[in-house]
Amino acid sequence: MPFVDNEGARIYWRQHGAAGQPVLLLLNSIGTDMTVWDRCVPHLSAHFRLIRMDTRGHGASDAPRGDYDMALLARDVASVMNAAGVESARVAGVSLGAMIAMQLALDHPQRVDALGLVCTSVTMDPKAWQARIEAVRDGGMGAIAGLAMERFFAPGFADRHPEIVDGVAAELLAMDPAGYAGASAAIRDMDLLARLNRIGCPALVITGSQDVSTPADPHGDVLLNGISGAQSAQLACGHIAPLEVPLELAAALRRFFLDDADTKHAATALFEAGLVNRRRVLGDAWVDRSLENRTPFNADFQAMITRIAWHEVWGRPGLDDRTRRLMVLAITASLSRWEEFALHVRSGLEQGGFTRDELKEVLMQTAIYAGVPAANTGFAEAMKIMAELDGQEPGS
Repeated sequence: MPFVDNEGARIYWRQHGAAGQPVLLLLNSIGTDMTVWDRCVPHLSAHFRLIRMDTRGHGASDAPRGDYDMALLARDVASVMNAAGVESARVAGVSLGAMIAMQLALDHPQRVDALGLVCTSVTMDPKAWQARIEAVRDGGMGAIAGLAMERFFAPGFADRHPEIVDGVAAELLAMDPAGYAGASAAIRDMDLLARLNRIGCPALVITGSQDVSTPADPHGDVLLNGISGAQSAQLACGHIAPLEVPLELAAALRRFFLDDADTKHAATALFEAGLVNRRRVLGDAWVDRSLENRTPFNADFQAMITRIAWHEVWGRPGLDDRTRRLMVLAITASLSRWEEFALHVRSGLEQGGFTRDELKEVLMQTAIYAGVPAANTGFAEAMKIMAELDGQEPGS
């Protein structure tokens, strides 16, 4: 495990993604660790060399007793960059992570190329954070876990994703109280507001429309008014955006952090990643024919569907290939997209993506919810393909 020693603490960090790409450093919120970015990583790793670290007091990093301050936490980040051999980087942080990123940009401006400030502030209530510190030091993490979890996620997210919320709660409860209290002191004593106008790098301020901890009004507005030229984006989420809206957050960061040359390179990387999924699902023969038939007229369209449909959608972690295949069959049959239906029937049966019985059940469901005529045609089209795969004449 890669650690770097800095001012009385071992700081855990790791890197992955494309080595030749721009460096993007990701910083976690208070009460989480680097895994808060896990759901974003698949959507960023083709475009960036990613470096993540556990903030002092969090995750696998040491949690020395006593108060921390933002300058110390920023020096921890600089030490990780030194260990990774990185002179400068784009830096994105959520909540506490973004506060540290701003401190880094002020104290070590040569090390920050651009800032992504996610669900954060420079105007937190010192009395409220002092109360948290006292509660944690007196009663352990259980004393504040309920309050913290209430403010982490948008209403309804826990019902839709209990596995994510339960994991964050378990991580929070397992955290060393000394680390949480130390980091809370850094937020309590934060002194960035008067220096915001000295941040000279490009900055993107991302707020969550349902964030009750650092809402756009006033927290995001303070950042936009204080940082010269700062851009803004709002996402439909609560406070921990990387877990709630990973795809949307990653897209916002990509658009902001990548220049034209980077964007072209990233588009190529997305195309190649999508091509892997496309070949896996449809087979090499069909994809090769499709690529050979490209013309100047349709090449951009082919590139677009490979990047978006086959990388962004088929590459998402939420569903397995079998489920996606069966959904495509139901949708294409319901909409009478018979060419696409036949393509996915053939590729699915040839590659063992689903069974003939499963195909039959999909068409039975289609008959109920999309109409008997659609299912009837679906059965007929599927039977033609099955006959061909069995070496029979259609209709024999």
